Amino acid sequence: MSFRIRAAREGDLDHLYEMAKLTGGGFTNLPADRRALKARLDKSSAAFARTADGLADEAFVLMLENVETGDVRGTCQMFSRVGQEHPFYSYRIGTLSQTSKELKRTFRAEMLSLTTDLEGASEVGGLFLHPGERAGGLGMLLARSRYLFIAMHRARFADRILAELRGIIDEAGGSPFWDGLAGRFFGMNFQDADQFNATHGHQFIADLFPKHPIYVAMLTESARSVIGLPHPSGRAAMRMLESEGFAFEKYIDIFDGGPTMTAHTDNVKSIANAISSTVVAVDQDGGERVLAATGRLGDFHCAYAKLREAAGGVVIDRAGAIALGVQEGDAITHVGRF
Repeated sequence: MSFRIRAAREGDLDHLYEMAKLTGGGFTNLPADRRALKARLDKSSAAFARTADGLADEAFVLMLENVETGDVRGTCQMFSRVGQEHPFYSYRIGTLSQTSKELKRTFRAEMLSLTTDLEGASEVGGLFLHPGERAGGLGMLLARSRYLFIAMHRARFADRILAELRGIIDEAGGSPFWDGLAGRFFGMNFQDADQFNATHGHQFIADLFPKHPIYVAMLTESARSVIGLPHPSGRAAMRMLESEGFAFEKYIDIFDGGPTMTAHTDNVKSIANAISSTVVAVDQDGGERVLAATGRLGDFHCAYAKLREAAGGVVIDRAGAIALGVQEGDAITHVGRF
C-alpha cells in the first residue's frame, strides 16, 4: 500500500471535518467547525495559486492520500508568516532573582510573560494522522513533507520557524493550565475558548488577558505541573522536531501550556540536507529509501521512494515514481534518513 502527500483541494472539506472530529480538541489549526475549515481551505487555495515569490500571510494545507484508493488519511499545514492578521501570543518562561541582605538569601521566581516574540515566523502545524494509519512511517511522511515543501519554495517562508505542540488535556477535554490561569479572567472553559480562538482569532486575548507577568508559584499545582509538557500523543512529534533541530526555548502556548519548539529555517535538517536531482531511469528496485518530492505549489507531491545514484542523476523505483507522478527527465527533491 502506497501513500503520497498532495496539495489540499476544495473537495477535501469533508475529509478535514471528519479528521477534526477525531482530534479530541486542543487542535487550534484543525477545529471541528466546517466554516473555519472552509476558510482555511480557501486561504490555502489562494496561497497555492499565487506564483510570485516573497513572504505573505499564507497558509498551505497538505493531505495524505492512499495512492491506490484515493482515501485521505491525514493532513498537515504550514503558515508562512504568523501574527499578521491577529497578534501571535505566547507565554515566555523567565526567572526573576531577588536578594535579601537581611535574610542572606536569594529568591528566584519563575514568571510567565505574555509576548509576541515569535510574530513573523513561519509555522508548521495542523498535523493529524488517522488512528488506523499510525504505523509504517506515515507520521514521519506527513511531518517531513512540510520541510521539503519549504525547501522547494524557500522564498515563501521566514528565516525562523516554529511548531506548537498540544499541551496536557484531561479526560474531560479540559486544560489544567487554562483552568489555573486564563480561565479565571475569561469566564469560559478551555473547550469554548479554544473553539473561539480557532474560529475568530486571537484579538479577544489581547482584550482580556492579563498584561503583567504571572508568578508561576501563584498558580494551582495542577497548572504548574503541566507547563511546557506535550500531550502524551505528541511526545513522538516532539522527538521528531528535536531530531530536525528544533528546540524548546521556553515559549509555551497560552491556552494549554504546551511547548512551542523553534528553529532557524535553514538549519532544519530536512531543509538543509535536501538534494535536487534528475530522474534518469525508473526500475523495479530503486535503491535506498528516501523521502522525495516533486512539483511546484499546487502540483506538489511527496512520498517515500527508493533511489540510487546514476550518471547524471538518480534511478527511482517504479512504486515511488507512480506515487510522485514522475518519469525519466523529471526533477525531484529528496532527503535521506537521519
